[in-house]
This record gives sequence, C-alpha cells and structure tokens, in this order.
Amino acid sequence: MVQGDDGGQRAEKITGKLDLAYRELGRQNLKNIAKPVEVYAINLDAASPGSRFLATANLKQEIRFCKAPDGVRLAYATVGAGPPMLKSAHWLGHLEYDWELPIFQHFLLGLAKDHTLIRYDARGNGLSDWDVNEISLDAWVRDMETVADAAGLSRFPLLGFSQGCPVSIAYAAQHPERVSHLILYGGFATGTNKRSSLTSADRESFAATKTLVKKNWGADNPAFRQIFTSFAMPGATKDQADGFNELQRLSASPECAVRYLEAVADLDVRELLSQVKAPTLVIHVRDDPMVKSDLGRELAAGIPGARFVVLPGKNHVLLEQDLGLPRFFEELKDFLKNTI
Repeated sequence: MVQGDDGGQRAEKITGKLDLAYRELGRQNLKNIAKPVEVYAINLDAASPGSRFLATANLKQEIRFCKAPDGVRLAYATVGAGPPMLKSAHWLGHLEYDWELPIFQHFLLGLAKDHTLIRYDARGNGLSDWDVNEISLDAWVRDMETVADAAGLSRFPLLGFSQGCPVSIAYAAQHPERVSHLILYGGFATGTNKRSSLTSADRESFAATKTLVKKNWGADNPAFRQIFTSFAMPGATKDQADGFNELQRLSASPECAVRYLEAVADLDVRELLSQVKAPTLVIHVRDDPMVKSDLGRELAAGIPGARFVVLPGKNHVLLEQDLGLPRFFEELKDFLKNTI
C-alpha cells in the first residue's frame, strides 16, 4: 500500500513512471496517525479475482466526484447501459470494493444488466469525504439531490437499500416529478430510538454497542466486526464473511461508524409515507435478523398503493447463493415493465 499526501500527490508521482497498476482504497485509519489518510494499493497481479470478474462481466464502472452544498466531496459511479437507475448510498459502502469483494458483486451486476446504474458512497464512507460536519437525514437527501443532478438524471427509478430507504422515501416525497418508480429493499420508516418497542434494555445495549464500535472498529483483529457480519448475513460463506469484515474497516472510521449508528437510530419518515406519489415496490427478506420484516410491512402499508414482496432467506444483504436473489430480480423487472 502507498499512503497518499494531500491531493493524492504520491499517486500522481508514480503515474506513468512505474509499470504498475494502482487504485484508490479511500481514506483509512492508520496506527499513530490521528486522522484518516488517503491510501492506494499497488496491483502486483493484473489477473486478480476482482479484475477477472469485471472482465468476464464486460462492465467497467466510471467513478466521478461532485460536491454537496456544504462542500462535502461525494464519489459516484456509473456502470452499464440502458435506462438509468439510481441506487441509494448505504452504510459500509465503497464504490471499488463493492465490485471486488464477494458480497455485492452479483447484486450490482444484476442491476446493471439492463440499466445504467448510478450509485454513490455516502458522506463519511468509501471514496466520499470522511471528515464531515453533518450526518443527518437532511444531509443525506441533499447528497442524493447532488448526485442525481451531477449524473444528469431527469426522471428515473430509485432503489433504496437498507437505511437508504428512509432517505429515498424523503427524496421521492420532495421530488415526485423525478422519481418514476420507488423500490425499497430491507428498509424501515423508523430507527431504533423511534420505535414503540424500544425498552430500557435496548437503550443500554445501544450505548454499549457505540462504545465498542468507537474502540474496536478499526482494529486489525476483525473479531468485533464479525459480530456485525454474523448479524447482517448469518448465511454467509467464510469468504463472504471475511470480505464484509474487511469492508467495514475500509469503508468508515470508528468515529463515523458511531455517528452513523446515532443518526440512523433517530430516523423517522412515517409522516412522509403518504406523500410518496411514485409506484412503489417494497421487498424484504422474511427472516432478516437486522431489519425485521414487520418494518418492511409497515412501509408498504403507509405508502399508497405499494406492493409488498417477501423473499425467502435470512440474510439482510442478498448473497449470491440466496434463494431470494433470482426472485428479487424477477419482481424488479416485472415492476418496472408493468407499472406506469
């Protein structure tokens, strides 16, 4: 790995001077350095699993940057051909590693098969700026507006993923003229702190989790992050679990992870559900341990005319081997084709 100085100057110094390929790994936490720094990887094996996978798929994503109104740099990627589809950002995302690790590859390629897929890293995550002043629903909605404008989107289907669902709902309610279809996967209208089922024990557990995240998230030992991995994808293979453990460390700092936990826990878009005008498809995995299917059912019940589909499985993140994955794409295709 090569540590970059301001503006990626070290990357510029090696470009064209060494017969080596390199790529951005985003901002990472390094020992004895107070703030995250830009890190680059030198590819000594041109035939890496990730590059072979992309070559086979014959797809190449293009990464660009834009700036939110408050000056935060946002990274977004475009891949595929056909009508556009915008996918919401989500926690623990990284535009490059999502392609290379055996977690999201199949899902993203499925989306890009018939569409020009536009996706982006949320503020504080991946290739977007890590050091940000505001993390909130309003900031996330402004970021979605910024990316949609930068990508030149006028009217498009919007796919909300996990905690990106409340953001997508807010965006759809505010911009009915731009969202042709709304697809919500693994989502919810209320964060943990806003749910009627919240107990004092839940509050204590949440406080303890934040403390552990702050102290252990960026550690070399993935034991603590494995707790989150087991919760998000209990049916993962070893390679998939190892990949998600690493993705967590690469995608966000411990401080930002805590701030995300706090912001997501306080989300509440229940009052916006009835304001969504776009045809809506709500999809949820039946035994999702991270976001219970009842929360998806509440979304569908609150959005006028929304259709609710339950997939078999127990992984919050749909994995390649999941029986619900083919059904997801079948439902998506039928929804986009048959809904005006």
